[in-house]
Amino acid sequence: MKSIKYFISCVCLCGASLLAVDAQPLAGKEYHWAWTGWERPAGVNPIISPNANSVFYCPMKNTPMKWEESDTFNPAATIINDKVVVLYRAEDNSATGIGTRTSRIGYASSDDGLHFKCAGAPVLYPDANDNAAADETPGGCEDPRVCMTEDGLYVMMYTQWNRKQARLGVATSRDLITWTKHGSPFAKAYGGKFAHVFSKSASIVTKMKGGKQVIAKINGKYWMYWGEQFVNVATSTDLINWTPMVDANGDFLKVIEPRKGYFDSQLTECGPPAIITKHGIILFYNGKNDGGVAGDKRYTANSYCAGQVLFSKSNPAKVIDRLDKPFFIPEAVFERSGQYPAGTVFIEGLVPFKGKWYLYYGCADSRVSVAVYNPK
Repeated sequence: MKSIKYFISCVCLCGASLLAVDAQPLAGKEYHWAWTGWERPAGVNPIISPNANSVFYCPMKNTPMKWEESDTFNPAATIINDKVVVLYRAEDNSATGIGTRTSRIGYASSDDGLHFKCAGAPVLYPDANDNAAADETPGGCEDPRVCMTEDGLYVMMYTQWNRKQARLGVATSRDLITWTKHGSPFAKAYGGKFAHVFSKSASIVTKMKGGKQVIAKINGKYWMYWGEQFVNVATSTDLINWTPMVDANGDFLKVIEPRKGYFDSQLTECGPPAIITKHGIILFYNGKNDGGVAGDKRYTANSYCAGQVLFSKSNPAKVIDRLDKPFFIPEAVFERSGQYPAGTVFIEGLVPFKGKWYLYYGCADSRVSVAVYNPK
């Protein structure tokens, strides 16, 4: 990938460990394990919006493109050089309608986690000449999640979209700018059985160590939740090749699924990297409310709200508890307009920074915003 011309030095992540968290209970039941009480900072959001003046020479179309002209949304987030970096999905204006434009991954950095400077060019994008062309052209690279190993390797899980089939892709980087694409994480598992099936939205399990949020190993393996219609679990020894868990019939093991009558009645789509806490593994996920009789009447039909589920630390496929209500819902005008007027807060980025946790999310597939959680 072509690199952007500005300097980023060694990795330096923030302050003290934030594992010992006792959150506020939600109405109706005490969820002592859950992280609730997220607040939108006043006068800040949205933090990233479309920019018609941002031009990039596209190696797929061999022409300059206004690559973030239409919509900017669904961000990953991490820390490098004591700065928050948000890697966000941006769509050009090459077509009209969800899934018909080309998506690229942009880069924005911040000293305070609230005010961001965008780089002006994407860091991950479809290229007619690279090894991922068949899976990424013409639709592009979508919806990243990113986390870091203890030795400073960044691992991005993202969606490859060729407008025929959506598939998970893996990319790695040492600086968040120059990325190496590795293709499907499931290419080798079970003799390639799942290499070409629909797959999206992967959340690698992380932990706090020495004040840094890093990728964790459990029982000698890396673990990852993934999925949109349901949530599956996969394991890996190298972070590139992953083996999904399967049931007795050899199909994907569904550890959580949509629930009739709840906010997540249509979809349960994984959010940012999961985090190990003293209570277990918390997976933050996006629930879509069904528009029919199966939906939760307390929330707008077809809206996306955010939920949490707690898994066992010793057995990451075992569910311990799950929120019955969302901890974060669409409220602002720009969260209930754009490409998803039903309302969307689509969470994908979560980082510890200066004693607090910052949650970055897409607003109605059109903008990027932030919410802050103070564990104190």
